[in-house]
Formats: sequence, structure tokens, C-alpha cells
Amino acid sequence: MGKGSRRPSRRGVLAGLATLPALRSSGAHAAALVVASKNDTEGALCGAMIALALEHLGLAVTRKLGLGPTLIVRSALLAGAVDVYPEYTGNGAFFTGTETDPAWKVPQAAFDKIRTRDAERGLAWLDRAPANNTWLVAVNGRLARDENIRTMEDFAGAVRRGLIRLAASTEFVESPAALPSFEAAYDFYLPRGRIVSLPGGDTAVTARAAAQGISGVNAGMVYGTDGALSALDLVVMSDPRGAQIVYEVAPVVRAAVLERHPGIRAALRPIFTGLDAAALRGLNAQVTVEGEVAEAVARRYLSERGLLG
Repeated sequence: MGKGSRRPSRRGVLAGLATLPALRSSGAHAAALVVASKNDTEGALCGAMIALALEHLGLAVTRKLGLGPTLIVRSALLAGAVDVYPEYTGNGAFFTGTETDPAWKVPQAAFDKIRTRDAERGLAWLDRAPANNTWLVAVNGRLARDENIRTMEDFAGAVRRGLIRLAASTEFVESPAALPSFEAAYDFYLPRGRIVSLPGGDTAVTARAAAQGISGVNAGMVYGTDGALSALDLVVMSDPRGAQIVYEVAPVVRAAVLERHPGIRAALRPIFTGLDAAALRGLNAQVTVEGEVAEAVARRYLSERGLLG
């Protein structure tokens, strides 16, 4: 699942602002609620679930799924060109310029912080999914079982014993928030000669390298809900010391829309609170591994759980 759009950038802000007039002028269905998502698999799945749930409430919906990266969609929401979309709590750190606040590494604190700050902007965060889609490390299943490697503390020990060769993006290796944050929290250093550093952030490549031992790799950078994880023999390391910012997905809706349609909150609550990491990995895999269409996967998931009537 491509999450390169997860973290905002100034370039993304400018691109987002440039698209807003087009979004506003495309409103042949002005009375419909505009449901958007970012241009990644999980965004499309969660956006489709929101759209289907709102339609089940009898509301007219216009879909803008796959609209663009984070700040294109965020800017459209703030401008009123989009009414609701799925966002990650951890992005609140970048939206508010408070990346160093330790609150972003605690699930409830992160949710409370962005919910409070965004309320000042006329936005409401609804119930979030209990799944952390942050940067993590996955280890080849055979190695993890043989050496009992299940947490980042175990991983640090394996690094010290010279057992680990990691595939990761250059950003993961160099960003203070990624590998260096793990190294500081768990007191280890992975020699850069034992890292296969890739220019892109495609976790499908790094996960497959770890699973198949490509170029001697036995560990890979992943995101917590990557679809490939459900199809590969990998063990995802837990992060008990909270080295990483927490990214839990939740619907964010304009407060004025929620005031007009208060039933939206109750309709979306059971959907998102049921999306744990295993569920999201499986759903993402149906799109990225099995090639299904995101909306069809979303509809089947909701129907099977009685969430569409």
C-alpha cells in the first residue's frame, strides 16, 4: 500500500490550493456530500466505506476518492470543497507544527490533541480505527521464529549479534523520525553497510525482499497495515517504547455537515472501531495482492458484517 502521501509537504500544500477552484466548480451535485480520500489503497478503502455508509443513511454522495496526497485533500476539506475523508491521527503533528510533542506517540493522546485543535478549525474527528499504520520493521518469519525476535527490543539484540540486513527507503534510514528514532529508543545502531537503501518508499518491495531473502535481506521497512504483510511470512516488530508517531485512521468531517446530519457519527462508529490491524491488512491485500477493486472490497466487508443493513 503506497503511503508516500501520508506525510505532508509544503509542495503538497501549494498543489492542493491550486486544485480547489476546480473542485468547487465541478459541483453538478451541489447538494451531495463530497467524500474524498488520498491516493493510496487504504485511503480508497476507508473512503469507500464512508461513502457507502452515508448512502445507506439516505444521503446523496459525490465520490472524490484518490483525490491526491495528504495536503491536497486536507486543503480541500478546510476550504469546504470536501465534506469528509479518512485521515491519520499522526498527521496532526505536521498540521499543527508540533512534531516533537511526545503526545503524538500515544494513541489516545494523539487523537485527543488533533481532535481538540481541529475543532477550532470547524472540523470533527470521529471514532478511529485501533490500527497503527506507522513505520515499523518486519523480520523474515523463519529468522524471527528461530531467534525469538518479536519486538524492537528483540530486534535491537539481533542487530547487536550481527544477524540483521535491512531493506528500507532512504527516507526511513535518514529521517530522524524513522530508523534513528528506533535506534535511540532501543539503544542500537544498525551499520549502514548492512542496509539496502532504496530511493522510493514502496514497502511491497522491502517486505518481499525480507520474506524472500533477496540480496541477503532478512528485515524490511513496512507500514503497520500493509496488505503485503498478510501474504508473506513476516513478523512485524512491536514498538513497546513508542519510538514512532501513531497513525490511526479516522473519518474527519466538517462540523457544519455533522451538525446537519448527526447520524453520521453513529453510522461510522462500528465501521472504524472494527478495523484493527489484521482487518486492514487483509482488506489492503485484497486490493494490492489479489487485484480487486477497493469499492467492491469495502462493500463486501460492510455487507458481511451487517453494516449496510
